[in-house]
Amino acid sequence: MARGLFITGFTISEVLAIQQRAKEFLIEGKTLMTWNEAGSSATKQFTMPIDQVLEECAHALRILDPATYGRPRTVAVSQVSGYLPK
Repeated sequence: MARGLFITGFTISEVLAIQQRAKEFLIEGKTLMTWNEAGSSATKQFTMPIDQVLEECAHALRILDPATYGRPRTVAVSQVSGYLPK
């Protein structure tokens, strides 16, 4: 479930850029980024799984521009703790 990470402080264009980059990595099958520069190398792992990034982006777009991306989804949950008497 989305937590709203890209709502505060992000513009629609920034969220779309994050979404596009995540889609590119997903299509390319990348989960790690590796690069070499001047004899040194580095590997960077994503801070969030790509599926979570895409979910967060979709949630943010529904909040930031509901007319274009639809209204935010509402989820209802109920839970019973313990047991019910007979």
